[in-house]
Amino acid sequence: MIELTPFGRSDFEQLIGWIPTADFLMQWTGLVFTFPLIPDQLEKHLVFAETNPDRRKIWNAASNNEVVGHIELDNIWKHDRKATLCRVIIDPARRGEGFGAAMVQRVLQYGFEELNLHRIDLSVWDFNTQAIKCYEACGFVREGLQRECRRMDTQWWSNVQMNILSTNGASAKGD
Repeated sequence: MIELTPFGRSDFEQLIGWIPTADFLMQWTGLVFTFPLIPDQLEKHLVFAETNPDRRKIWNAASNNEVVGHIELDNIWKHDRKATLCRVIIDPARRGEGFGAAMVQRVLQYGFEELNLHRIDLSVWDFNTQAIKCYEACGFVREGLQRECRRMDTQWWSNVQMNILSTNGASAKGD
């Protein structure tokens, strides 16, 4: 069972410790942060969430009161009933234990039931096959591919666009 708990300043160092390289940071956040990740970058990101709680949600994912991951719901647009699942990371010591799918499912539940969203999008690099399998197992479908859209050193990275729609289509809440 995954519990979503607020991400706060006391969590900065743990999260920074999970980011070993510039490539990994790009894989996790795209262009949101620069390497090396430092508390000031996380502070600005968190302040936006605190001052715009209707646009960005940032959580720790906890199992048995232990933080096992980090996950966000961003670009929340209540009028269009859509958002972006992003910045999903598992504690390196806890990878392979099924926490990724549990975290994603918990955020989907929150998005569809609490926020009454209709659509949740995400982007994932095409070489991140474990994440793609996880997202597909949670119900996401591939919607498109941005071929060779990011140059990292001497390699080109392609980005897979995925989404999931609410199972109930239009809802009485907010329609």
